[in-house]
Amino acid sequence: MRVTGDRNRRAGVARRPAVVAAVLAVALALTAGCSSKSGGGGGSAWKPGEQGPKAAATITTPAANAKDVPAATEIDFTAKDAKQTAVELKDADGKAVEGAVAADGKSWLPDAALEYGTTYTATVTATGDDGKAATATSTFTTMSAPANQVRVTSFIGDNQVVGVGMPLIVKFGRAIPQDQRANVQRRMTVRTTPTQEGAWRWISPTEVHFRPKEFWQANTRLEYKVQVGGLPLGGGWYGKSDLTIDAKVGPSFVMTVDNKTKRMTVTQNGKVVKTILVSLGKPSTPSSSGTMLVMEKLRHTVFDTTTELGPEDGYRTDIDFAQRITYGGEFIHAAPWSEGKQGSVNVSHGCVNVSEADGGWLFGQTRVGDPITVKGTERQLQNGNGWTDWNLSWDEYVKGSAIPYQPGQTTSASPGA
Repeated sequence: MRVTGDRNRRAGVARRPAVVAAVLAVALALTAGCSSKSGGGGGSAWKPGEQGPKAAATITTPAANAKDVPAATEIDFTAKDAKQTAVELKDADGKAVEGAVAADGKSWLPDAALEYGTTYTATVTATGDDGKAATATSTFTTMSAPANQVRVTSFIGDNQVVGVGMPLIVKFGRAIPQDQRANVQRRMTVRTTPTQEGAWRWISPTEVHFRPKEFWQANTRLEYKVQVGGLPLGGGWYGKSDLTIDAKVGPSFVMTVDNKTKRMTVTQNGKVVKTILVSLGKPSTPSSSGTMLVMEKLRHTVFDTTTELGPEDGYRTDIDFAQRITYGGEFIHAAPWSEGKQGSVNVSHGCVNVSEADGGWLFGQTRVGDPITVKGTERQLQNGNGWTDWNLSWDEYVKGSAIPYQPGQTTSASPGA
């Protein structure tokens, strides 16, 4: 949102006879106390005898005439007794910079990082209920491009369609210090249609996820922005660029496996569409119980455990319709060699074995991010062994946020909120 404000103008006074000039000087001295000035800029124009504006505006950062300002700077301001507040940022050529006031009404953030080594002027205009405007200005210059820059990436790509359990995954090319994470997280905005409750969680110093409180609603539109271009990240490092992603959630496709019955129940948009016989991990190599997500899909691959398990216990096998669900090597996949055991006995090395036909059907239906919950096995899913965001309760999940979570916090939050 871009809003503009009026700037003060200085009026010159023509030369007059000395006596007149003296009288005018006294009049100006008597009325000067009614002038209103805030921060780096002046108040609204007034006439002798009139009361100054009720509102007041101040720019706290960047300070007037500041140098080496980070390109990710916000305009922090106060607008006292203001009924309306407008913020404008222009470069030295008078070109306006697009941006928006944060939800708290105390700062203004450009839509994109500012140019390096460039002079800008910020103007804040506060208008009170008397209709009079007070303004504050600050002219500052951004720093030169830093040598140390941290790249930011998203696992989800533009226009990608993902499953209802898919977290928004943002990765940094360098560890973000603990004391910088809240500032980074304030620059991470999520907007969805429809709006849903959700939160960020730091998985590691280089990776942060966002998930909703419940699975995404089918066909949700996902828009998220990471505005860290030029942002100080500690130790003389700065964000390399901003990141913006526009993606979508597909139909609700959920898989549930019960070890007791050796069956997978598949629901789509809340209705059972298929029941599939499975064989899970045998007692010596049990499957994990917990909620996992499809992380990777491979139409054809080769499982080779000869290095990991040795030539006697290891194996090398061609696999069709493989869908990874843990980092540790658990997959949903077609296993024609165990079709006689599926539905009755567990014989796998930890994977969810299904028939060739069912494996092909599942592979054609799922998307990365579709959830699978396995119940009743001898081993519990280890958090961090894959995208285990849904293996945590909501109360546990929000503890990983660098900013205290507010109950009811939705995906329509603005930067700084």
